Amino acid sequence: MVFTMKLASLKGGRDGCLVVVSQDLSWCAPAGPAVATLQAALDDWDRAEPILKALAHSLESGGQPKDRFHEHDALSPLPRAYQWADGSAYVNHVALVRKARGAEMPDSFWTDPLMYQGGSDAFLGPREDIPLRDPAFGCDLEAEVAVIVGDVPMGADRETCAAAIRLVMLCNDVSLRGLIPEELAKGFGFFQSKPASAFSPVAVTPDALGEHWVDGKLHGVIEVSVNGALFGKPDAGVDMTFDFPTLIAHAARTRALSAGTIIGGGTVSNRDTDGGPGRPVADGGLGYACIAEQRTVETLVHGAPKTDFLKAGDTVRIEMPDGRGRSIFGAIEQTVRTHV
Repeated sequence: MVFTMKLASLKGGRDGCLVVVSQDLSWCAPAGPAVATLQAALDDWDRAEPILKALAHSLESGGQPKDRFHEHDALSPLPRAYQWADGSAYVNHVALVRKARGAEMPDSFWTDPLMYQGGSDAFLGPREDIPLRDPAFGCDLEAEVAVIVGDVPMGADRETCAAAIRLVMLCNDVSLRGLIPEELAKGFGFFQSKPASAFSPVAVTPDALGEHWVDGKLHGVIEVSVNGALFGKPDAGVDMTFDFPTLIAHAARTRALSAGTIIGGGTVSNRDTDGGPGRPVADGGLGYACIAEQRTVETLVHGAPKTDFLKAGDTVRIEMPDGRGRSIFGAIEQTVRTHV
């Protein structure tokens, strides 16, 4: 048996307390004091990796004192990070949301990735409420895949970038759709329209993903639910125009990336079997990983959107099961709360 790693950060201090988590997410063991935080592990990966793998081995074989792992006790794996850059690798999603804004999509979007730099100084926990000051902001979820990298030199090639991927996790990249058009019209990118994101309770090394990690992509269905009803079930490995090594190389074109940089793949989005934009789950389709896509399709089909954005009291859940129905990363489950 190959002992690979699933890592989490439990509550305790601003950077959390690093634990190694069992493959079935039932148990955990503290990595400290040898490796106190995930950022410390990433900063000194050559030293930390064998320590953490030995701990994972001991945890699985029963030779390690252990505690029950409770996802509600987890912070995002990196509670704060030096850098969070989110790409938009699913060009189907880009085309739909731009169509909703009445914006044309240049052909270059199929060959040159989009990427924005988000706020990384404080991420929400995977079970932490989403604060919303005003319903008119148009709060939306975005179910994504993200990777955490080690140090990446400026101008690194694709192979170097692939080797730099340390961990994989899921993300809810919260977006405020009502603020995006005016903000982008200024020609200076997202800021107020991109509040704090949240990541899955557990981050997983690529080798622990087995057949789910192929050619720099995470393959598997992301289950997205809103208020307990299935909203989307797209496959993260399908219709991904740019893989993660390509996205990392794009980010490193003119700057070095520090260990602990998070790179997102953007909202997961699948076309329909006929090549169209996709159908809602209720209509037999794969659904969507964000509300904006469903609203765009509703506008195309019915002339106007029918689905509301998230409001106070709404709960979203994002999770990826393996082939046996077991959660790989744990679940992001967040409720929108009014924030004054």
